[in-house]
Amino acid sequence: MISRHSRSSVSRFALFIALLATPLTAQAELKLPAIISDHMVLQQKQANPIWGWDTPGTNVVVAFRGQVKEAKAGDDGKWTVKLDAVDASFEPASIVIEGSTRRKITDVLVGEVWMCSGQSNMGMTVAGDWKYEVESLSSNHPNLRLITVPRVGTQELQSDFKGQWEAANSNNCRAFSAVGFFYGRYLHEILDVPVGLINNAWGGSAAEAWVRRESLEKDPRFRSTMDGWKQRETQLQSDVEKEKYEAALAAWKTKAAEAKAAGKRAPRGPRSPDSTLAGNQRPGNIFAGVVHPTLGYGMKGVIWYQGESNAGRAWEYAQLFPYMIEQWRAEWGQGDFPFYWVQLADFQAEVDQPGESSWAELRESQSKTMSLPNTGEAVIIDLGEANDIHPKNKYDVAARLVRWALAKDYGIENIEPQSPTYQDIRIVDNKAILTFDHIAGGLRTVDVNDVRGFAICGEDRQWVWASAKITGTDSIEVWSDDVTAPVAVRYAWATNPVCNVHSRIGLPLTPFRTDNFPMTTKPADAK
Repeated sequence: MISRHSRSSVSRFALFIALLATPLTAQAELKLPAIISDHMVLQQKQANPIWGWDTPGTNVVVAFRGQVKEAKAGDDGKWTVKLDAVDASFEPASIVIEGSTRRKITDVLVGEVWMCSGQSNMGMTVAGDWKYEVESLSSNHPNLRLITVPRVGTQELQSDFKGQWEAANSNNCRAFSAVGFFYGRYLHEILDVPVGLINNAWGGSAAEAWVRRESLEKDPRFRSTMDGWKQRETQLQSDVEKEKYEAALAAWKTKAAEAKAAGKRAPRGPRSPDSTLAGNQRPGNIFAGVVHPTLGYGMKGVIWYQGESNAGRAWEYAQLFPYMIEQWRAEWGQGDFPFYWVQLADFQAEVDQPGESSWAELRESQSKTMSLPNTGEAVIIDLGEANDIHPKNKYDVAARLVRWALAKDYGIENIEPQSPTYQDIRIVDNKAILTFDHIAGGLRTVDVNDVRGFAICGEDRQWVWASAKITGTDSIEVWSDDVTAPVAVRYAWATNPVCNVHSRIGLPLTPFRTDNFPMTTKPADAK
């Protein structure tokens, strides 16, 4: 229930009514960003910023469910108010904003808001999932709201984007992030509250593109990456590079015309220097063009699926990924909001012999990031496809992600969100005795009874496949007749490992290594 207004609230409301009757000049105009529009969802139980632009110095009054907030447009025209926290509600409400002109935002709900970020595996739509026909038919949810931020890569901070909130239905869900949509639908149905989802994923994006460039340049840990980009930018903007592109473009046009005349498919055209400069790899590009327009919007947290583009720099990712999360939290200014991600799936051909893998190292860097508060990792080492970097089972990916939110943020009991994780190793004679945490009732194998996925080595660091046996609810013995004095063990340490240990509730054992041998992706000059 809404409490009675205080005397000051009554005064502000009277001011608001008076402003409604005030004549307005034709030249002035109140403007709002796309993220604040009809059908939006406000995050429940926390203060929510509402902002826009007007003529500098203009007094702006915002009214919502008995609340009245005031602000004055600054020298840049921007104004911001914060609405008081309210509980979730399915009852549509309006936000009335009065400045130089009057705006009314309608059909506003209050519930849970999550951002869906990352690269193509987050961007992959419901229409790309194996079960999209069935899933889309069950997706008419008027209180589940969707908005997508267009992909704009730039070094200039953007304040707005073209987009709109929509109520989910069997048609528009097909073009929305599958992982994001299934995640949000789970929350909507389990919690029985409205849910708002912001999709800003960009396929092929590098993690450094999601961070404010100025911040990256100030941190010495990323000097090598930033110096490399500065050199690349100079080259891409040079007359020599432009002339090379023009020549390549002319040659391509000729080949394309010949292919068309012969009834054949035209070859792919050359990539322009400008497309790289405006692309999804350049540091700061996505932060400025995609993240910044939504910065500060009240939300519960973020789900993230990215890493493939940084696998070649997995050692750096162990510093870059948590840095990105910390930077987002600082930029948003609403504390250590939840941040849950998907570990890289299995991909490419299965290996015959154990060895090194940049993807395995990237997974380890992802797991290390759980040292940050309010984070969680969904392990999907069993859900990938060898011949497709975009595995089409997104429903199970979302189910593993949502376990984190249900357990940590929404107080759902008896939900274990974390996959079994390596805890300790003991060497006894020629065997390694491993113990694990987060076993959720014990360990088991899937598909076949034999334990698969372990490798072992001695002092020579020559890895061989190992035999293994589950010996207790939380322990596994690992050995090989070829290694009489083992020193280290690895599990699922490959781009596409053959591995089959799960907890009894179906969560796969997190890939791990017990050694601290140098990572293959660590630069030679790194400390």
